[in-house]
Amino acid sequence: MSASLFTNFSASIGLQEAQINVLEQQIASGYAVQAPSQNPAAYETATIAQNQIGALANQNATQASIQTKLASVTNAYGSVSTLYNNIQSVIEQALNGTTSPQQLQTFSTQIQSFSQQLVGLANSTAPDGSYLFGGSRSTLTPFQTNGSGQVVYLGDSGQSQAAITPTTTTGTLASGSVFVSALAGNGYAIATAGAANAGTGTLLSEGVVQAQTAASFQAGTAPITLSFATGANGLTYTAMQNGTAIATGAATDGSTIQLAGQNFQLNGTPVAGDSFTISPSRPQSAFDMLQGLSTSLSTAVNSSASKAQLTQTLSNGLATLAQYQQTLLTAQAQNGVTLQAISNAGSSNANQSTALQLTVQNAVGTDMPAAMTQLNQTITAVQAAAKAFSAVQNLSLFQYI
Repeated sequence: MSASLFTNFSASIGLQEAQINVLEQQIASGYAVQAPSQNPAAYETATIAQNQIGALANQNATQASIQTKLASVTNAYGSVSTLYNNIQSVIEQALNGTTSPQQLQTFSTQIQSFSQQLVGLANSTAPDGSYLFGGSRSTLTPFQTNGSGQVVYLGDSGQSQAAITPTTTTGTLASGSVFVSALAGNGYAIATAGAANAGTGTLLSEGVVQAQTAASFQAGTAPITLSFATGANGLTYTAMQNGTAIATGAATDGSTIQLAGQNFQLNGTPVAGDSFTISPSRPQSAFDMLQGLSTSLSTAVNSSASKAQLTQTLSNGLATLAQYQQTLLTAQAQNGVTLQAISNAGSSNANQSTALQLTVQNAVGTDMPAAMTQLNQTITAVQAAAKAFSAVQNLSLFQYI
């Protein structure tokens, strides 16, 4: 009888202690359901939600990595913009018509220095050491100088997409095309003076008047040759394309000549035999543009004709620089849109993660107040049972049962 009572008491205490252990685990872990067998449906709901939370955490890590890299791209773009403004200032000073040969040489040196700075910016790296503008070849220095002294691009325009929300992806790479893809001149055409020109004429773009015609010219391959001759009433011009005269007229200082859907202003006075070639715009790297400007500025200007040649070159460079400034603005805007999308994705993921955590809590989470109350009650019951059993053991009559 005594053994039976002890056995029953021990079994009861064991069950209660097991319950205490379960409650303590639930309180410590925060989960009331810790195995599928305890509540299969709740466990499955929680597991799915936790997997989704993990996926969101991975996407958040991706967001942070992309943000860091694109923030570096933003900083590089800002520095390039400042550099382009400095280049523009030097070109405009060289065009003011009062510069001495010594000043032109100084400008040439400055342009060469700007070119080196641009190479440095184009080879900027992210905090992880990868090159910002190498495209998918981010471990290779993207802009390098070849044996001819020309800066060449060894990166690519490869694209990579990464998930930043369950339904949204974004580009992770920047491309060096922002430094090599702008069209020379006004984006449609570029006018170059004949090497043997002896007059003071320059031909400067005034803008597009027929966009479709200008675009068609740019897409084609046939240049226009504008030549000057002495006519009965003075100097005249003839524009030829594919062996056909497409325009003729009097050539006077300040006159406007419309060709290929664009207006060109003739400044200065050409002489008979002078010519200009108007070619469709083609991509010219910013480095080639700067090298050409530096070379022209370092070439001796010892006549009105050579001064006109320099003016033509500088004007073309200024127009091409404007194309790069616009290309940079577009790239900056696109980069800003991407960064804003990542920021919005971060907020969206945070909201989704909070909702999923609530789903997990509702499915398998411990009801802390109830669990604490039950734990205290169970501990109290075990303590009371132990005290009562001890008291019964001390009764003299119990010893004889």
